[in-house]
Amino acid sequence: MLTIKQITEDKDAVIRGLEKKKFKGAREAIDQVLTTDNKRKTAQAELDSLLAEIKTLSKDIGAFMKNGEKVKAEEAKDKVSEIKVRTKELEEVMKNALDERTQLLYAIPNIPYDLVPEGQGAEDNVVVKTGGHDTVLPQNALPHWELAKKYNLIDFDLGVKITGAGFPVYIGQGARLQRALINFFLDEARAAGYTEIMPPTVVNAASGYGTGQLPDKEGQMYHCQEDDLYLIPTAEVPVTNIYRDVILEEKELPVKNCAYTQCFRREAGSYGKDVRGLNRLHEFSKIEIVRIDTPEHSAQSHQEMLDHVEGLLQKLELPYRILRLCGGDMSFTAAICYDFEVYSEAQQRWLEVSSVSNFDSYQANRLQCRYRGADKKIQLCHTLNGSALALPRILAALLEDFQTPEGIRIPKALQPYMGCDMIK
Repeated sequence: MLTIKQITEDKDAVIRGLEKKKFKGAREAIDQVLTTDNKRKTAQAELDSLLAEIKTLSKDIGAFMKNGEKVKAEEAKDKVSEIKVRTKELEEVMKNALDERTQLLYAIPNIPYDLVPEGQGAEDNVVVKTGGHDTVLPQNALPHWELAKKYNLIDFDLGVKITGAGFPVYIGQGARLQRALINFFLDEARAAGYTEIMPPTVVNAASGYGTGQLPDKEGQMYHCQEDDLYLIPTAEVPVTNIYRDVILEEKELPVKNCAYTQCFRREAGSYGKDVRGLNRLHEFSKIEIVRIDTPEHSAQSHQEMLDHVEGLLQKLELPYRILRLCGGDMSFTAAICYDFEVYSEAQQRWLEVSSVSNFDSYQANRLQCRYRGADKKIQLCHTLNGSALALPRILAALLEDFQTPEGIRIPKALQPYMGCDMIK
């Protein structure tokens, strides 16, 4: 969440940033935060004054007792008792104001960097780079859901039987290709210096608030009501929360973690051709990369993460493009975000496969994830994360773009993991 320092140092800049993100009622929300904070500060000032008075009276009581002035000592004690009643009231006012301020800040998104383009939605995102080869498909090329059926790789109907729509069953070489991608992505992440984590796939509410899924995306997460636990939408949530309420030493940064997990998203309101096959699922596999860094180094960390994801797509020989998201299309928590998309020649459309974001200090403030610098000063870290990569649409693009009359070709980078060069 935003810090009070950010807001008070340049309130108008914060409001402009929120408006760039298309956050309605930005000025009113910020004014409400400041009003609540002023209530806390006023109570704090009175409390400090009363505590100073208690300290003075306590000294007076000791002097009165020493001089045998018991009446004056008792009067001073009565005064202290009266003041203590008021200090308890003020402490309650401060606690309530702080809680109210926190809840207000939870509902306010991060402000975007200056580099983030203006815009309302996906149509205003900026393509910053394209790469990969042009795909030439055989005549009568099939979409991946037809290929999955033809080669008995994925059974969507069986998933409906077992669970419901959006929960496919991978079979035989389909399951093997899925596992090959997982192992390839993890090996590449380890080679890039990431430490592998195997976290839980359910988290408590505190973890959801820590990374900003709550309260923003509460309706998109599966909730186990009896235990008040949430199925994770991404490994970002448990992995980043490892550092909740932690003070790191500057020499430990950047922290670089990766994790393979199943991810769960309700995707409420999704329908139509865009959700067919693997295009949009309720459960899917993903490898996530997460970094914790200093403010001075986080931009470099972000670029290194972008280079890593691009390298994966190049090794998979897929046509891709990189987009800088506009303010209106960015996530609630991101300060800047780049999306990677691969092109599905069979579907004639771009498929998003990764988002790589820098959250600045927004998540760290929620998490109280801090570091101690060389000067012993403690300050907030920056947090970053990205998909490296999400599997469903990568698998869809591989099936569609590498189909041949003889079968589905396996890119060279995956052949050691598959043990073959063709699905027939």
